[in-house]
Amino acid sequence: MKTKLFGAVMAVCSLGFLQGAGTVRIIQTNAAGDSVMLIDPVTNKVVGEIKDIEVNHGAQPAPDGSRLYITDEAESTLDVADLKTLKVIKRIPLTNHPNNLAVSKDGKRVYAAIVAGAGAVDVIDTTTLTRVKSIRTEGGNHNVYVTPDGKFVVAGSIPGRKISVIDQKTEEVLWTLPVRDGVRPIMFDTNPDGSTKHMFAQLSNFNGFIVVDFATHQIVNEVKLPEVSAAERVTEGLQGAPAHGLAVTPDQKTLCVLSKMNTRIYFYSLPDLKLQGESKVGHHPDWVTLTPDGKRAYVANAGSNSVSVIDIASRKEIATIPVGQVPKRNATAILP
Repeated sequence: MKTKLFGAVMAVCSLGFLQGAGTVRIIQTNAAGDSVMLIDPVTNKVVGEIKDIEVNHGAQPAPDGSRLYITDEAESTLDVADLKTLKVIKRIPLTNHPNNLAVSKDGKRVYAAIVAGAGAVDVIDTTTLTRVKSIRTEGGNHNVYVTPDGKFVVAGSIPGRKISVIDQKTEEVLWTLPVRDGVRPIMFDTNPDGSTKHMFAQLSNFNGFIVVDFATHQIVNEVKLPEVSAAERVTEGLQGAPAHGLAVTPDQKTLCVLSKMNTRIYFYSLPDLKLQGESKVGHHPDWVTLTPDGKRAYVANAGSNSVSVIDIASRKEIATIPVGQVPKRNATAILP
């Protein structure tokens, strides 16, 4: 059966279907450690580790499940790991200090967000494993994504306070959207034909998210997350991002939203954005990825050195997995 890979917004088959779909793994980085961990969602245990990557930031698997691409902050490189041997096979120099990354739907390109200097998105050819282009963007980029239809690359800048939308074919900036503060995580929902409908974006110093109409390039809504008591509210160590982490379930019915300030994951219905419920998670939840059936969310708790496993239907934490130091970005992969 052809191997499939799904990112944070894409689905993962339900645990009952894992046997026929390949081996599902949750990929978990450790921002203050030197390894990337692989979690088995059947047992909810760490079953693999890619070592010797100091200050690993983002990690995304290749579509065929053969490789893992990791941004290496210590070396300013894109590290390529073999997912069979769990060894780094190449370190590709980038133009400057990277943050997160994304992989094209056909697996031919990796896009690395360059946060230092003037800002850029570095483009890596996965056949030659070389950097072939650097797309300038006016302001260092924190996160970069490929839209669900694969047609666009989207980069968010904290210092530039803008979202840049790049044509995936020409690898040129098509349009930019200025916003009031730094751009943190972004997520997308889709129209019935698979094209991008909205961007949901979290901003610096705002415990909520904005909604952008992708066709008109306009901000059409803003949602503030619920208030919690002063005793529950976290105010220290937020790094300017009280809300950080988004995912859309594969059925396009639920938007999952993390709040570091509130120590929660919230669930909003789509398309009407009505709050459906919440679950407590660990300290400083920083990123979320879903299992391919969209039934479970894996939340990286940067302040607890753990990953919370959330059953989305019941909105309850069903497991806590110890991982490395300051776990942040995570992703979902299906291996051969």
